[in-house]
Amino acid sequence: MKKTALITGISGQDGAYLAQFLLKKNYRVIGADRRSARDNKWRLRYLNIENKIEIVNIDLTEITSLISLFEKYKFNEVYNLAAQSFVGTSFVNPITTSQATAIGPLNILEVIKNLKQKPKFYQASSSEMFGDVKNNFQNELSNFNPQSPYAISKVFAHHITKNYRDSYKIFAVNGILFNHESPLRGEEFITRKITLGLSKIIVGKLNFLEVGNIYAKRDWGFAGDYVEAMWKMLQQKRPEDYVIATGKTYNIKSFINTATKILGMKTKWVGKDLNERLINLTNKKIIIKINKKFFRPAEVNYLKGNYSKAKKELRWRPKTSLKELIKMMLKSDLENHNK
Repeated sequence: MKKTALITGISGQDGAYLAQFLLKKNYRVIGADRRSARDNKWRLRYLNIENKIEIVNIDLTEITSLISLFEKYKFNEVYNLAAQSFVGTSFVNPITTSQATAIGPLNILEVIKNLKQKPKFYQASSSEMFGDVKNNFQNELSNFNPQSPYAISKVFAHHITKNYRDSYKIFAVNGILFNHESPLRGEEFITRKITLGLSKIIVGKLNFLEVGNIYAKRDWGFAGDYVEAMWKMLQQKRPEDYVIATGKTYNIKSFINTATKILGMKTKWVGKDLNERLINLTNKKIIIKINKKFFRPAEVNYLKGNYSKAKKELRWRPKTSLKELIKMMLKSDLENHNK
């Protein structure tokens, strides 16, 4: 029998890659998005799967519409990827962020709880939950110390998923994914902002790019690799939580340096603190500036994941290096500008 999967947040980066993955596994894919969402189907078009998915408009904060959705479709698996996912925006709109990112998952779990045939449930947890960390890596047992409304909302969703798993015997798991990027990443995220900005500079559409804290360190992987781990979690005999990461960390400055090298640019950093900037040695022009407005009110300076449990139990490991990932993103952005 063909399995039916629900993906909330279908128009996002992860939703698109997961849909592509499940379609290859011969799933029937139902994709859910907010009625008020912008036309973000460009990612589905990019992967050439827009016409292979059944799209439904739904607001996770409206439990009655969720009940109707689960009555209409008999889901085997539910992947909750919907959230207000940009950390910076969560400081500006904490209430909206909390409703979508914390209460949304609770509503889904409440609906599943009351079903006779309960689908398996995946909750998209985040490395941002670890926040201001003291250890040199984070795994499934590490403490949470969230530093943003987004991360705090994710901690609630994480714990409520565990609570419903233990209380109502629902097959529910949390995937604690560290930063994962791709050509489908939103332009507001720093990695895509860099590759898009540098691509525009190369083709003469932008003079310089402004960024925030270039010394924040992250564990970056490829979203296309990470969606396989989501699926593998729901194929296990027992529901458990897993960290998904690369086990390597780089700061934003290193990301920029790798990108400029791939593009063949000769550059040099000069200055200190807010006056630090990147110079294009070919024409002596500034291409990267630091702007204080892009710093977070509470910064997370270091994240590094230990995915040994996933490696052992899921037989999963990242396939794409950071350099390969940056090459992929730059190639896509340059092609778009040259069209």
